[in-house]
Amino acid sequence: MVFGKWRAAATPTPDTAEMIAALPSAVVLVNPERQIAEANSAAESLFNQSRTTMLGRDLVDVLRKPDGGELFDQELSDETPIAAYDIDLLRQDQRTIRVDLMATPMPDRPGWLLICLHNRSTPYLSVAGNRRSVSRTAVGAAAMLAHEIKNPLSGIRGAAQLIQSDADDSAAAMTRLICNEVDRITALIDRMEGFTDTRAFTPQPVNIHAVLGHAIEIAQHGFGQHVEFREIYDPSLPDVLGDHDLLVQVVLNLVKNAAEALEHTANPQITLTTAYRTGVMLAERRNGRQQRRSLPIEVCVIDNGPGVADDIADHLFEPFVSTRTDRPGGLGLALVDKLVRDLGGMIEYTRDVDRGQTVFRMLLPRVEGKSGKGA
Repeated sequence: MVFGKWRAAATPTPDTAEMIAALPSAVVLVNPERQIAEANSAAESLFNQSRTTMLGRDLVDVLRKPDGGELFDQELSDETPIAAYDIDLLRQDQRTIRVDLMATPMPDRPGWLLICLHNRSTPYLSVAGNRRSVSRTAVGAAAMLAHEIKNPLSGIRGAAQLIQSDADDSAAAMTRLICNEVDRITALIDRMEGFTDTRAFTPQPVNIHAVLGHAIEIAQHGFGQHVEFREIYDPSLPDVLGDHDLLVQVVLNLVKNAAEALEHTANPQITLTTAYRTGVMLAERRNGRQQRRSLPIEVCVIDNGPGVADDIADHLFEPFVSTRTDRPGGLGLALVDKLVRDLGGMIEYTRDVDRGQTVFRMLLPRVEGKSGKGA
């Protein structure tokens, strides 16, 4: 007993609520009246509802099947766990998610159930540890190639221009081809140099809607002339904590990527949305300690194009992976990944099959202590 008291004093045991909150999978606690008594942050993210919104609601109001049918093939029991694999649930925003579900009775609390859900439709995230390693490798490769290749290119182009001035029509056409190819390679190197920029920046409050409006204006006067743009914003959002120029670069890359994907799509449309999402946390290690950062500002770039092939979806944010066969390179999304992580956020890709939409979703930190949601 003395030893047990000493351990408790030295290392306090986490309570049940703390343990549930720390779980990476969505967990919902249901009382005997089949009402939600507790939900962790992963459940908030999965169902796109805050914990306070879910508490006290009937289970069937939150865990709904799209066809309105029964969630379980058998009655919920106080003794026997129930598992349901690869089932579809309908969220309050009318989006369908696919999950594996396990409902486990609590022997010491008759009528209570602990429901765990694993999201099988998890979007393709760009924040995995292996992506950081790949990104560091890309930084070194970009710096080396930019130094070794870019300087000779200017000499090749200059020589081609000199030849072109005294050449006949046939030779002039060939020198123009050389110049065009040199310009194409130089543009690729310029994009690679974005990886070598490791300069620190001081985070500042940024109005994300001003960033999005600026990006749309640029797109409408250039690469996005053939696209209809839609804006669905939450005007009450607080400022993003970040850098204005980096955010413009990120959004422009995403919008340009979407516009290129719509080249052969009838009625091409790009939708930009903003929203405030509670419960989304990013775990990171700082100063030797594990910390969690809230990322409540959601920015989505959505297009009605054909989407990404399944065989490259898992590698979409890696360098030199491209969705285009006519112009290989694949540095745009890899650079977006790097910049978003530099901004302290995360980005994910998902395909909404029901709506025929491709979604790139950014989650960014907010400015604390300002007026607005959650202040």
